[in-house]
Amino acid sequence: MALPRTSLRGFLTHAKYTLQVAALSKSPVTFVVGNESADLDSICSTILYSYIASISPRSSRTSQVFHIPLLNLPKADIGLRPELLALLPKANITRDHLITLDDLGDANSLDARFSPANTRWILVDHNSLQGRLGQLYGDRVVGTIDHHVDEGTVLQDTQDEPRVITTCGSCTSLVANYLQHSWDLWSLYVSFSGAANGQGDNIIEDGAFATLWDAQVAQFALGAILIDTVNLNDEHKTAQQDREAAKYLEARIKMSPKIGKSYDRAALYDEIARAKQSLDNLTVRDILRKDYKQWTENSLSLGISSVVKPYSYLETKAQDQGNGDLLIESQQFVEDKKLDITSVLTAFTSTDGTFQRELSLLSRDERGKQVIERFCSDASKQLRLSGERRRESQDWLHVIWNQGDLAASRKQVAPLLRKAMAAIQ
Repeated sequence: MALPRTSLRGFLTHAKYTLQVAALSKSPVTFVVGNESADLDSICSTILYSYIASISPRSSRTSQVFHIPLLNLPKADIGLRPELLALLPKANITRDHLITLDDLGDANSLDARFSPANTRWILVDHNSLQGRLGQLYGDRVVGTIDHHVDEGTVLQDTQDEPRVITTCGSCTSLVANYLQHSWDLWSLYVSFSGAANGQGDNIIEDGAFATLWDAQVAQFALGAILIDTVNLNDEHKTAQQDREAAKYLEARIKMSPKIGKSYDRAALYDEIARAKQSLDNLTVRDILRKDYKQWTENSLSLGISSVVKPYSYLETKAQDQGNGDLLIESQQFVEDKKLDITSVLTAFTSTDGTFQRELSLLSRDERGKQVIERFCSDASKQLRLSGERRRESQDWLHVIWNQGDLAASRKQVAPLLRKAMAAIQ
């Protein structure tokens, strides 16, 4: 039996309440969580999966499982994601509706409120739980939907939960495709009893409002897919799964008379893309942590920041902030994050209209330097690195390249760096 229909706004309101009850009563809870970069794809994947999976009918269970959509970032970092803030109104939600790491309480006593034995975790946009959550709950992962390299940490047999790991442009595409049947089945449960108000936080069943709610969620999910695939136009990033998901979501959007009439894919993409490119109000440190992921390999810590502006933009911003030297700012970032190696991957369109990538590495000790040299030796040809700029200062080594392989994003670069880390003594 499906749970009563509600808007995404109503669902998130109920999810916050459910989380608070679980913390107080020590009751079982199922989390859905994206990766540590908490980019638009991770966030949309998390929310979409939780929403549909919580309320759609389940054929193999007698009762529903409520899924808590946990965003893998502190609440303060939501403001670093203008593209998310631009997309939230499409689903009639605000940042206050989102559940972040802050809602779990003090990280030092996390396992006292949410005992590992009482939790289940479904990963989206990653397949290996990292950081503090990974330390406490890594062996409580029961499923994953991801488009990165399979790290082999999720069991092959996940029973009723998903284990979908395949390459495509956007993880949200995989989530939408996986849930398509459930979403369609869910729609059959809508009653046409009428409703007085469909925009609040109340649970109401009504066909007209259901199509509106579906369209809001579909537009929210589609925004992430369009950003990751450059409006489905980037042949290096767009796969058949992305096109299929976009087609399905657009059909959902067009079923709503209120939203479907004014829907325009190009306009939606342009609005979100412009917001994502807007970094002027952020500091260098904000930009470095805006789209950031971290790994540990061979007792070494690696952090990678993805940036949508050229490296020269960061250098100019560091000067404008009064720091003078971007290297000093980067060194402070490494020390604050307790990293051995940090990388900045830039992806941008130049003034002549061509898409370009840069790759930089910074290490602060001898082992880190060995990783850089090993990576340079092993990966330069594959990534078509050129124009090396090298700078050494005391124990630090900083290297910047132009990256000729325009298809290689963090999904491809991170495994190469981790391989180099694993290879050194």
